Order: sequence, then C-alpha cells, then structure tokens
Amino acid sequence: MKLLSFKNWLLYLLLLVSGCQQDPGNTHETRHRQEQPADATMAKTEELSQSESRKPENTAGDKVIAVKDGDTMDLLRNGQVIKVRLYGIDSPEKNQDFGQRAKQFASDLAFGKYVQLIAHNTDRYGRTVGTIILPDGRNLNEEMVRSGFAWHYKAYSKDLSLANLETDARRFKRGLWQDPNPTPPWDFRKNKSSNTAETAAAEQAKSPIPAGATKRIVYLCDSSGSAVYHVSATCSVLKRCKAEVLKITEAEAIREHGRRLDKTCGS
Repeated sequence: MKLLSFKNWLLYLLLLVSGCQQDPGNTHETRHRQEQPADATMAKTEELSQSESRKPENTAGDKVIAVKDGDTMDLLRNGQVIKVRLYGIDSPEKNQDFGQRAKQFASDLAFGKYVQLIAHNTDRYGRTVGTIILPDGRNLNEEMVRSGFAWHYKAYSKDLSLANLETDARRFKRGLWQDPNPTPPWDFRKNKSSNTAETAAAEQAKSPIPAGATKRIVYLCDSSGSAVYHVSATCSVLKRCKAEVLKITEAEAIREHGRRLDKTCGS
C-alpha cells in the first residue's frame, strides 16, 4: 500500500515537472501568436502608405476652357475666368506659319484638363503671366519649346532650361525649326503693326483737306508713335511729347505726315 502511494506520488511529481517544462514553450508560442497580427498590420499599413505615395497628385486645379494660341489660354477658377500668357515663351501668331499647329499642340496637351498655375506677374493687358503644370506633372511652357512650337522669349526670360530646349529643337528641326529661317513672332507683330500704320497714313494722305488747311497752323509731335496733330501748342497731350514739336500747316500735317486732328483739346 505504501509502495503504491510512493509510486503515485512519484508519478505526480513527474507530471508536475513535465508541465513546468512545457509552459515556457507554450507561453512563447502564445506571445508569438499575439505579436504576429501586430507585425502584419504594420506591414500592411506601410505597404498602403507606399501605394498611396505612388498615386498621381490630386486633380484639383484650374480647368483650361479655351486655348487662344500656342502661348495664351483661359482658365476657370471658382467660376472666374483667368486669362493666362505662358511665361518665358512666344509662339507663332495664329496667321503666321506654324501658328495653327502650335495652337493645336497646346490644345491637345491642356484643353479641358485641370492644371496647376504658377503665377509670375501680370502683363499690361491684364493677363496672368505664368507657368502651367499639366496633370501628368509636365511643364506646358517647356513642352511648347521642346516640340518646336515656341521660341524661348529671351527678352523677358533668362530661363536656362527653356534656352537649352530651344537649342535642341533647332538641332533636331522640330516643329517650326523645319523652316531654315523662321520669323520670330515679335518681329512678325512689329512688321504687321508697321504695315498697318503705313496703310493708315497712306489712306489719311488721300483724304480731302478742310477748307483753309493750307493756311491754318497746327502742331504735331515728330514721333513715330504719334498719329495726330493739334490746333493748340498748349494742348496737354502735346506737352507729353518727348520728341521735337513741329509747327506746320494743317495741309502738311494731313498730306505729308498722314496725321488726323486730335479731338482731346478740341478743334
């Protein structure tokens, strides 16, 4: 009986020792199972964060609602129209060689899309002079020069990137550079303005002169920017003349100088 009790006690002891040896393992395994979901959650969060960082930027911005030519367009912001002149570039005029193609190229890239506008200043026509960033991150100003549909407007920009892009477009004869000697739009506008002024002067010279014009003395500012003559030497408009003020007959002012009567100071 005592022997049986001793065996039972010994068996109990063995079971107790065996149980103690298994507890640390079980505890480690339990802890591992508890920690695993946390690690998996962190990994999943990190993966989601990286995925979000690869997504394109928010499409919020200004919508391009009109493309006037290769460097001028209208944007819509909060119901207001913003007239934009692209900074640092000058595209051919619409009635100039490659003018329509430049307009179409700009339209294909930007029309109807939401873009980011980086404003630089405002020109004398009230337009916002700025850089437009397309939805895919490209710079529209640079794309126009890169593709040979705009000059780098060096008179108003010292941007080295635009200068280099124009050099490449010239080298590879892209767009308007297919022409060996294209006319820059600023020269085209100047020539057009000069021709218009000459035409107006010629028409004015052919117009009939008023009675007494061969004897009436008038005054005019001898400047190419002036198109009128004045009946009074004290006229406020004439006082702003920075060139020589000529004293001639009204007939000479009309026939030889192509001037018309200034109505600011009266007749």
